[in-house]
Amino acid sequence: MNQLQLFLPCAAGVEALLAAEVQRVTGIQARAWRAGVQLQASWRDALQLNLHSRLAQRVLIELQHNQYRSEQDLYNAAANVAWEIWFTPKQTFKVEITAQHSPLTSLNFAALKIKDAIADRFRAKFDDVRPSVDTRWPDVRVYVHLTTDTVTIYIDTSGEPLFKRGWREDKGDAPLKETLAAAMIAASGWDQLCKDGVPLYDPCCGSGTIAIEAAQVACNIAPGINRRFAFQKYLPFQGHVWDGLLDQAEAAITAPTAPVFGSDVSFRMVDFAERNAERAGVANAVEFRGGDARDQRRRQGQHIQHDHRNQPIDEFGQPLQQDGGDTREEPAFETSRDRSANPGREQAQNAWGEEATDFFPQLAAHWKKNYAGWTAHVLTPDLKLPGKMRLKESRRVPMWNGPIECRLFRFDMVAGSARGKPGDRIVTPPIA
Repeated sequence: MNQLQLFLPCAAGVEALLAAEVQRVTGIQARAWRAGVQLQASWRDALQLNLHSRLAQRVLIELQHNQYRSEQDLYNAAANVAWEIWFTPKQTFKVEITAQHSPLTSLNFAALKIKDAIADRFRAKFDDVRPSVDTRWPDVRVYVHLTTDTVTIYIDTSGEPLFKRGWREDKGDAPLKETLAAAMIAASGWDQLCKDGVPLYDPCCGSGTIAIEAAQVACNIAPGINRRFAFQKYLPFQGHVWDGLLDQAEAAITAPTAPVFGSDVSFRMVDFAERNAERAGVANAVEFRGGDARDQRRRQGQHIQHDHRNQPIDEFGQPLQQDGGDTREEPAFETSRDRSANPGREQAQNAWGEEATDFFPQLAAHWKKNYAGWTAHVLTPDLKLPGKMRLKESRRVPMWNGPIECRLFRFDMVAGSARGKPGDRIVTPPIA
């Protein structure tokens, strides 16, 4: 299994960052597509990417790519895959299907034809014995993506999506996915700056996602080191190979190369963040405290502000086609207007509301007064936000939260002015 075709879906706008990450992890140059990257790699590389990728949503192995015109063509394509080299009739599976401009009238029926093809192949190979379907906790997830005239069939090596690192048990009402937090950190450049000791401070940290991701980066902790993966149930899996990769990852962990801080107006969120940091193995590498973002005085780091709204998308970053049955992934965020949980973050989320009209200019004034020389980053779908904050961005990076087009704005903070040459930098990951 040294010539596998891998596809790693990611948030749209993160493709170049993911391609660079893939090369760092495997040494292989990946090809960037819309909402993902593609590469030829080995089974061992697939395991390494699951263990080390912070930006990918999953690691998929392409098993078939064909032209199609009807549901029978889908059946034939699935029936030609050697499923028996991946799993056994005693295991369970699930088919998830997404489509972009497919001419088929029912994705439910298309998924059923592919399930039938898999079951029929096993029946033919194992004396009428076939694996069962489990739509909730399957051993094997099969992903099928349809375009206007092509069908691509993948087997998923990840299982639970990769943003589920295994440490976030405590979360607030508007949790930020770890993969998006990592993408904003990478886009800001802090994943490299931290090697020189440049600090990071998240003044609206919520349950600590950004700060914990940053602390793991600073300690070189592999994001998948504390979780299980689907590939561990597959026939090609060799326990000693995986144990060796885990041993290498554990041996690579270091003391933090840069300080990381987080604060939040909700002390309940601060408590959540501290408990999450403990589970993530970075309790000694990140410091949390309570307080309003507009009152925090200069310390040694900052944050990437984030204003978000939400729609469901498929594994390939596309809006889901209707009539897809059980094909929806959970949304990237859940928005909430319950100010009792975290009023400061609620103000920041509702950038179109009256409170945010005051909040953002006040926050910008606070930064200019107390964080001159630092660098702030804000992710938002509101392209007019720099004007509302009375700041001039020095850089804007297109990035997508699902189907929502956003910009990651960079602001070089100079006291009393929006212009000037920055000195020591602070990276600001988002108000989520």
